[in-house]
Amino acid sequence: MSYTSETPFDNIESSHQYVSLLAEAIEEARRDVEEEIMLSIGEKAERRKEALQIVAYNLEKLSSHIKTSGRILNDLRTLRRLLMAEREKAAVVAAGSRRG
Repeated sequence: MSYTSETPFDNIESSHQYVSLLAEAIEEARRDVEEEIMLSIGEKAERRKEALQIVAYNLEKLSSHIKTSGRILNDLRTLRRLLMAEREKAAVVAAGSRRG
């Protein structure tokens, strides 16, 4: 019986893909907020501008955290590949020594 993935976090690859998509969505939201800030400056809507600046600041923080998460997931993916290659190499060596 094989296991089927039910969430985007069932393995490192799908988690990395999800985080990448989230980073894109955050960047799009950040651009939209910057446009709204420019509009509020033209409309002289000071409170709205300040609120949007807080939103932009928080989106920037979130973006930074998501980029860091993406790098960590990438590192984990690389390390897993290295460990799996070492395990496979050790298995081949062990099988060869049993024959000889």
